[in-house]
Amino acid sequence: MERRVVITECSAITPIGYAKDDIIKSLKEGISGVKPLRDDGLLTDYIHSRVFGTVDYPIAYDFKRLYRKTMGPVAFYACQVAKDILARAGLSQEFISSGRLGVAFGSTHGSPSIQRHIYKTFFSNLKSEFSSIGAVDYLKSMVHTTAVNITRMFGITGRVIASSTACTTSSQSIGFGYEMVKYGMQDAMICGGADEYDTTAVAVFDNLLACSVAYNDKPECTPRPFDRKRDGLVVGEGAGAVLLEEYESAKKRGANILAEVIGFACNNNGGDLILPNIDGITTTLRLALEEAGIKADEVDFVSAHATATKMGDVIESQAIAAVYGDSPLITGLKSYMGHTMGACGAIELILTMYMMESGFIAPTLNLESVDERCGMINHTRKLTAVDTNIAAIQNFAFGGVNTCLLIKNGSAVS
Repeated sequence: MERRVVITECSAITPIGYAKDDIIKSLKEGISGVKPLRDDGLLTDYIHSRVFGTVDYPIAYDFKRLYRKTMGPVAFYACQVAKDILARAGLSQEFISSGRLGVAFGSTHGSPSIQRHIYKTFFSNLKSEFSSIGAVDYLKSMVHTTAVNITRMFGITGRVIASSTACTTSSQSIGFGYEMVKYGMQDAMICGGADEYDTTAVAVFDNLLACSVAYNDKPECTPRPFDRKRDGLVVGEGAGAVLLEEYESAKKRGANILAEVIGFACNNNGGDLILPNIDGITTTLRLALEEAGIKADEVDFVSAHATATKMGDVIESQAIAAVYGDSPLITGLKSYMGHTMGACGAIELILTMYMMESGFIAPTLNLESVDERCGMINHTRKLTAVDTNIAAIQNFAFGGVNTCLLIKNGSAVS
């Protein structure tokens, strides 16, 4: 039996703020979270891109040492947003540890800063250096470190899903969590993703000539999704998490329903591992609509993946036009904070919910002159007051992985 799935809590740590009001202020006032790249004393000597979507405000972690000792920076992010959710949700500890609450959470690499320390030590050939590797360093660096640190800290005994599919990590996590609840495998899921500040990802994309380099002296002017002068992505950091619950249960306990997840699709291009594929993307978008049982013209807003790469934005624009035409408003939210990697799907979904609740859609930042090859869709060029009923959040990743989540405004859920 299929069940309805709703989002009842959320939390996001982003380059444009942590508190909901701060994030909304940034979106309304066009405030960028992209800053100069910090020198790490190693890779930055070889990187051309000198910008990063940075979380530059303090976070008052108050985790017990018992839990901190198995966390790298990425797990700190993950556990903080999970803690925010559970603190506000009002779930009993009995339910949290009952096995009916699960976790679907991931990151791109685990903790790359810890991994770098381990590898550097391995290749030093010094016994004194080797001894500096701690017994818990692997637990900090492993790919599923975010998910299992959450389960450990809060005593969660249900299903664990640790997606690690680069840019679709957290959108997959939310989609897989949605399926867990929809088909009765779990009654609730904490879902999301996180990635920490590290120059490894910058170096990778920089080496592929995919990073922005033309605005190193003006970080706030990049990335520039869909703009003629875009020159690549900006790597960012952060975390996002949502609490998914079965609708009847959430309604019965008086939970605040932020949105309903009405559709999810995920597939693979089955070909090139780097270049986006219009057939794969359009198939994903149509499958999500089919799964939700709605028509394309019912979608009011699309949060585009929009990394500001030369061909990625063009192919995504073509796919949006093929499926939706020029009807829904389109915004590339990465223009405000860069590409937060494994966290981007969750963060962009949360920002979309904030805008839906507040009755506005933010414009794509730095979109001064639309590339004519991206001009066939309805770009949000200015702050727009609008009631959004249904929104799509789409993300695409290296490896040819495509995702699309469809949500309904919580105020319209009955």
